This record gives sequence, C-alpha cells and structure tokens, in this order.
Amino acid sequence: MNNKNVLSAALYIILFVSLFVLIQSLSLFAGSQFVSLLRSPQATNGVDMIKDGESLAMTAVVSSLITFVLFVATKWAPVSRNYLKTRPWGVFIWSGLLALGSILPMEFIVEKINLTMPEGTQAMFESIMKVSWGYIALGIMVPIAEEIVFRGAIQRVLQNALGERNRWIAIVIPALIFGVIHLNLAQGLHAFVIGLLLGWLYSRTNSILPGLVLHWVNNSVAYLMFNLMPQMNDGKLIDFFHGNNRMMYGGLFFSLCIFVPALFQLWKETDKGKK
Repeated sequence: MNNKNVLSAALYIILFVSLFVLIQSLSLFAGSQFVSLLRSPQATNGVDMIKDGESLAMTAVVSSLITFVLFVATKWAPVSRNYLKTRPWGVFIWSGLLALGSILPMEFIVEKINLTMPEGTQAMFESIMKVSWGYIALGIMVPIAEEIVFRGAIQRVLQNALGERNRWIAIVIPALIFGVIHLNLAQGLHAFVIGLLLGWLYSRTNSILPGLVLHWVNNSVAYLMFNLMPQMNDGKLIDFFHGNNRMMYGGLFFSLCIFVPALFQLWKETDKGKK
C-alpha cells in the first residue's frame, strides 16, 4: 500500500462525493422550483401531489443521467462488456434473490431500533412513488447512478490504492458514505448494510452489474409494495402479517432461507469466476 496512492484516492473520493451531492442538490432545487411554478391555486391537493411527484421524478431521472454520463465520459467509472462475456446469469439471479431475502429482515431491524424517516423526506418519496415516472427514477436511474459512483468510481479507486489485503476497508468506506449521504438514520442504516453487500459483490466480480441487479430488485420491490399495498405505507411489518407474530417470524425465517443460500451461492459463483 503506497501512501501517495492512498492520498490520491482520498482526493478522488472527495471529488466524486462532492460532484454527486452537488448534482443531486441542484436537481432537487430545480425540481422544487419547477414544482412551485406548476402549482395552481385552483388545483386540488391530489392534482398538486401528482404534479409534484412527476416533477421530482423527472429531475431525479435527469440528475442520474447527468451523473452517469459524467462519470463514464471522464472514465472515473470505466464501462466495458468484459464481465458480460463470462455469461454470469447465475450471479445475476442469485443477486436478485439476495435482495429479496434481505427486505423483511432489514425492515424488522429498522423497526426494532425504532428509526423513522423525517416527514419531509417521507412525503417527497410518497409523491414520487405515486407516479409512473417514479419507477424510472427510483427503480432504474437512481440505482444506475449510485452504483456508477459508489462502486464503479469510489470503490474501484480505493481497491486499486489499498490492495487485496485491505479490500474490506475498500468495501466499508463507500458503504458508509452511501449511508451518510441519505441524511437520516432510517435510510442511512439500510443503505449502509445494502452498501456492504453491493461492495462485496463488486470486490468479487470487479463489475457493478451484479450489484446493480441487487439494487434494482430492492428498489423495485419497494415501489411495487407502495403501489400494490398502500395500506402498508404507514404500517409496521406486523401489519403485513395481519397482526400475527407467528406468521411474521415465519416470514423472517423464510426470508433468511432465501438470503443465506443466495449469499453462499454468490460466494461460490464469484470465486469460480475469479479462478
């Protein structure tokens, strides 16, 4: 591990995070200004909410696209088809299953710690989730932008600077930053844990694609649950099981029966790919 390389990596990480936050902040500001222009005094709250959601979702799509183009064009996050040539379809499937198996346990942990999102953040996400553009934003474009920045750029630079011996440091630091930028404990804890899984997948494959599948499934399930089961949006995990504790713990056990084998299979598959 070379001190000069570590310093260079630290400076790059500061640059990457600063640009990511700047693009997100400017897009959020532009979106909020656009929303205020679209608001009509004669409109009902429902109409206003749809306008708000569409505007915020579209600005999220644009900011994610700008982030993607910037990081790929500058080669801060190199993109190639090399990993796809290995035909890693099994890795993709297990990555999706890993995401599915993590959803209920993570929700259970967040509830037990008694963490909730700030009301403003909750309202913003709800307005985005209610529109079709919301899925393009939160389900597709945001995962792409975040994986490009946090794994394709930040973790790649750290791995190169720290070497194989310190690979877990290169996994934990991007996951920690990923959690912190969410600016609230409820989302931050979930982002940190998911970030560890995403970072582990990247370190095993040197590709953002398996993590992108995991991220996409995680966000897609959240979007589907919000729209298919609106009664759950203000509820607890126990409400999903109609107040039945036995069913809830059975659901958690079933989730772990997906999560643990998926983790094991990914460890095997990615090890085979390395060899």
